[in-house]
Amino acid sequence: MQSGKREVIIPVQEGIALEGHLEIPPSAVGVVLFAHGSGSGRFSPRNNYVAEVLQEAGIATLLFDLLTREEDQVYQTRFDIGLLTERLEAATVWLQQQTEFASLPLGYFGASTGAAAALRAAAHQGANIAAVVSRGGRPDLAGATALAQVVSPTLLLVGELDTEVIRLNHEAQAHMHCPTSLVIVPGATHLFEEPGTLTEVANQAAQWLRTHLSPHGTPAS
Repeated sequence: MQSGKREVIIPVQEGIALEGHLEIPPSAVGVVLFAHGSGSGRFSPRNNYVAEVLQEAGIATLLFDLLTREEDQVYQTRFDIGLLTERLEAATVWLQQQTEFASLPLGYFGASTGAAAALRAAAHQGANIAAVVSRGGRPDLAGATALAQVVSPTLLLVGELDTEVIRLNHEAQAHMHCPTSLVIVPGATHLFEEPGTLTEVANQAAQWLRTHLSPHGTPAS
């Protein structure tokens, strides 16, 4: 497998293709697809930072736009969890069709509304998705039925000061039967803009994903 960064075009349905960038570290143990929140995309500075930490832990990352530029101009479309889920699953299929990734475990990292899409996609994909991480996510938007069907070990990361989202994550977690962990990041608000809080998120995510993506369950160093 050739390491490095690649710009990719992902066909998701007839006439629609999405742009993304794929970064592959040497000896990657798995690949994580990022599902961004509403109004965000592959250039999200927070998700790109997390992706860099994952790459340092030996995990390849795919950051891509779930919506076209035109679709992203429509406010309601940004919150269309069904559509976002379809796009994430289409990207998952595309990635699996790339020969060099066919044998690598897959994971999802979802932020805000993207976390709902990640969990709904994980429910559909079953054991095909080795792990899920939600950053400041709205897993409740995935719906109780989908949450109950998720088998992928799921890490829910929420800022300590993001009290309403903490409540919603607790409610979502109650519907889940897979291994889950809800981690409250001290001193953090919804976007983890406070010093050190995003680093904590990235390190927690790297440890969780490395543990569940690696065939030997090796945590990140």
